[in-house]
Amino acid sequence: MLVKGKKAAGRGEEMAALYAFGPREDDAIIKHRLLTRTTTTRGEPPLKKLQKKFTSFALEIEKDADNISECERLYKTFLQEMATFEVPLLKSKAVVEANIREKESFNELQGDIQRQILQAQTDIEDLKKQLEESKIERQHKEECEAIRRLIALQPPRSATQKIISDLEKEIAMLEAENAAGIRTLDLRKKQFSLLLHVVDELQSTIEDDQKNFADELKIVMEEQRFNIEDVSVVSEAMAVD
Repeated sequence: MLVKGKKAAGRGEEMAALYAFGPREDDAIIKHRLLTRTTTTRGEPPLKKLQKKFTSFALEIEKDADNISECERLYKTFLQEMATFEVPLLKSKAVVEANIREKESFNELQGDIQRQILQAQTDIEDLKKQLEESKIERQHKEECEAIRRLIALQPPRSATQKIISDLEKEIAMLEAENAAGIRTLDLRKKQFSLLLHVVDELQSTIEDDQKNFADELKIVMEEQRFNIEDVSVVSEAMAVD
């Protein structure tokens, strides 16, 4: 693409080098040709020809000689040249009017196209909004469908209510068992406390009995020891006698 662009630029420079005038000079020449009705750079301009015909006719009229026929000939020639000069003017006028109409039509078409573009932009914005709304609506529908599927996977309400009732009954039974267990535990605590109290009293009684028994046993042993001593004294006395 770069090579092609360089080649095209080279050809453009070569073509520009062939012309003797620049763009501004060309515009001035074209404007002058349109004003003087000169279609080529060669030959005499039509306006100059018309001027010469009119000058010849005016000079011939100013002569005092009897030249009516020559004046008529020059007059006809001037009219013919004027008609010849007028034809391109009428053509140019028609072309200008056609160009004006075409320009007006183009402006109207451009206005219509601009309005259509604005309308298309407005329609595009509306469609974008509708698309966003459709996306949101579709998302809501998908979410609702997902929720519906989850609900469909759940058991029916009657089964769920039955399960809840069974669980409530089971909870009530467990609460009753728990209350009974608490009462039994309190009773066992009281019984155990009473048992411990009885054991303490029994242990105290046993300790008292053991102490009393030891005291009694000590007394008995003391009495026996005294009795043995008495017997020994008597025996010794009898032996002395």
